[in-house]
Amino acid sequence: MGGCGSWAWPELLVLLGSAWLWVGSAQPTPSSPTHAPGPQLRFRLAGYPRKHNEGRVEVFYNDEWGTICDDDFTLGNAHVLCRHLGFVAATGWAHSAKYGKGVGRIWLDNVNCAGSEKSIGDCKHRGWGNSDCSHEEDAGVVCKDERIPGFKDSNVIETEQSHVEEVRLRPVVSGGRRQLPVTEGIVEVRYKDSWAQICDQGWHSHNSRVVCGMMGFPAEKKVNRNFYKLFTERQQLNYRLHSVSCTGTEVHLSMCSFEFYRGNSSAACGSGMPAVVSCVPGPLFATGNAHKKKQRQQQQQQGQPRIRLKGGARVGEGRVEVLKSSEWGTICDDHWNLQSASVVCRELGFGSAKEALTGARMGQGTGPIHLNEVQCRGTEKSLWNCPFRNITQEDCKHSEDAAVRCNIPYMGYENLIRLAGGRTEFEGRVEVKRGSKWGTVCSDGWTTKEAMVACRQLGLGYSLHAVTVGDSGEGTGDALVSTGTMGLHGDRWGQRDTPLTGQDPCGQLGAWAAVVGGLAAAWVQVILGSPATSAATHPASLPPQETWYWDASNVTEMVMSGVKCAGHEMSLSHCQHHGASLSCRNTGTRFAAGVICSETASDLLLHAPLVQETAYIEDRPLHMLYCAAEENCLASSARLANWPYGHRRLLRFSSQIHNRGRADFRPKAGRHSWVWHECHRHYHSMDIFTHYDILTPNGTKVAEGHKASFCLEDTECEEDVAKRYECANFGEQGITVGCWDLYRHDIDCQWIDITDVKPGNYILQVVINPNFEVAESDFTNNAMKCNCKYDGHRIWVHSCHIGDALSEEANKRFEQYPGQLNNQIS
Repeated sequence: MGGCGSWAWPELLVLLGSAWLWVGSAQPTPSSPTHAPGPQLRFRLAGYPRKHNEGRVEVFYNDEWGTICDDDFTLGNAHVLCRHLGFVAATGWAHSAKYGKGVGRIWLDNVNCAGSEKSIGDCKHRGWGNSDCSHEEDAGVVCKDERIPGFKDSNVIETEQSHVEEVRLRPVVSGGRRQLPVTEGIVEVRYKDSWAQICDQGWHSHNSRVVCGMMGFPAEKKVNRNFYKLFTERQQLNYRLHSVSCTGTEVHLSMCSFEFYRGNSSAACGSGMPAVVSCVPGPLFATGNAHKKKQRQQQQQQGQPRIRLKGGARVGEGRVEVLKSSEWGTICDDHWNLQSASVVCRELGFGSAKEALTGARMGQGTGPIHLNEVQCRGTEKSLWNCPFRNITQEDCKHSEDAAVRCNIPYMGYENLIRLAGGRTEFEGRVEVKRGSKWGTVCSDGWTTKEAMVACRQLGLGYSLHAVTVGDSGEGTGDALVSTGTMGLHGDRWGQRDTPLTGQDPCGQLGAWAAVVGGLAAAWVQVILGSPATSAATHPASLPPQETWYWDASNVTEMVMSGVKCAGHEMSLSHCQHHGASLSCRNTGTRFAAGVICSETASDLLLHAPLVQETAYIEDRPLHMLYCAAEENCLASSARLANWPYGHRRLLRFSSQIHNRGRADFRPKAGRHSWVWHECHRHYHSMDIFTHYDILTPNGTKVAEGHKASFCLEDTECEEDVAKRYECANFGEQGITVGCWDLYRHDIDCQWIDITDVKPGNYILQVVINPNFEVAESDFTNNAMKCNCKYDGHRIWVHSCHIGDALSEEANKRFEQYPGQLNNQIS
């Protein structure tokens, strides 16, 4: 961080003036007339071989899917189409049916876009359906693998003109009608504005397997047809499909062979029976206690699973990781397809795969890449039964990690929660339905974990902020939202710790700069209604807080309190809570819980080998530790030392913190509330960023490192990633996706004070973002552990690894480590 001497009073006045001018220029302008909407267009990527961000472009126009001809095709066309598909831009396009020939209409020909158009319909073309092309000229696009914020995947199944897109199980047993998930019923397909049945003549278990997979269930079971025969004899049925024949590996019924009924479909089924299917739910969705107990016993017999999903916002989605040689690793996306993805989904207790994702769409993993070119038929019980090729270092990078989105049973959880008062569908006051009544949730103990569950239940991704909602107190009808206190401590830039020799007036200017920044932000808030902070809205005893103003004109009463989640639950009702006996310190609307959700999130993790390579002991004189003592970087016994004489013994090491997620890691506090640290002369943006601890093998803490609130910046980045954040000169702070922040071993406070630690065997533990202040897609990889032996003079650090990188058995061996008999690490 540069010295604050660069700030002067004229600059502060200019800052205020420029803020006022900017606000004036940003006033809303009257909206221009809008054109009448045309036919609704939908887009999808199809063909093979394709990835999630490239393929043949298909457009749904006039109730029919069709393709686009490659005549006169340009990169500008690809830009417009990629934005339709939810990507920020295109990187290329393909001609001559590179992704295979489509079927049906060729809707557009001779398309000519500049690239900035909002819709492909705004570009020049020959007219809808007017083409002289064949499907050998179908165009494709390659989109930049970066999603437009807030874009929702349509997840349209490739149905190749069969028009069987929606399928359901209709329960007819009285108990089944009220119970979710629906595991048994008559198979029905959407036909025009109603539902129609499938004739069960020739129906077999492979068909049932496909339907169960679509419904989110891993397997099918036999059904009592006699019961349904009695029921259907009294029903007027309308058959749509017959002669259905699946192989069992299809992910959707539309991919099976079948025939449509023509003419009088109500009397066309020779067997007189509709197809009926019964499915076996996975462990997460089993309803009966006996069923759950049986599945638990099966899991115990099988031992630890050898496959898992990581980094997904919703249940049943994530990066695929496999356990090999006691170490978790990823799968390369070469030849990754829906059949292999479906084997993963079913093995984990979900249905068939909805999407097979490539290109690290669920974030990059760490550690080894275990498998490559996995090619399942779709009938295998486990991914390990599929043919695959062992990986070599040159084959793949983590930027090619495979992921899945699985079909899961419909549980209706999203109907029991809603957001109110927000400016977009991704934010607002959380309201839940208890019985027949909607109401707010008490914000006591409301943290990122609870907000994560709320966003998951809403289907809106990750929680960007867990917030507290309250009215503004000014009679404006708005609601004020606070992200919590922003008091800051810590260290980042000081290389050598020296005592202060005098008062620097620049420190006051730095503080004034922060105040002016806050005032400017508050003025912007008053005029534009956008997020800002105003110290006047809080008691003087509280630190500055981030605030939002949301509509509170229809505030409801509180119906839920005491919510405490582990973070993995599918619904807030699955978390601990007070039940009918509400208990909230403040029951007014001012203390209701709120969220801001996001489709993407960051994911931080420590580079464990670097800690192991750089750890050493230093005895540092007390006269060089005044700043460290001021910032609470030493053990409590340092207060009793004979300053400035004597020394402290420090375990020092470098830490390299990577962002492997899909969004930049940004501090929750805006720069107007960062704190200037005069001793080390820099601003801090987070209260607590890292914990460093020395633990005994049974977990007792014997030494505690600095609770570091470092300045966050991009020290280095991957080859094709540009740095975006740096602390110097009051710059923006954060860690870009694909970059890392390096804290060298010789930086002040990058240590643990072990002066009082006795010789023995210990565990060194480092935890990033320990209080979950900032949302991440995966908190389970935030801890790193090492074995260490201290003999009173030297220290050996080894076996460093991310907390969830090893098998359960390997972790047990690590924790029961008996210690070294000599200096050799075995």
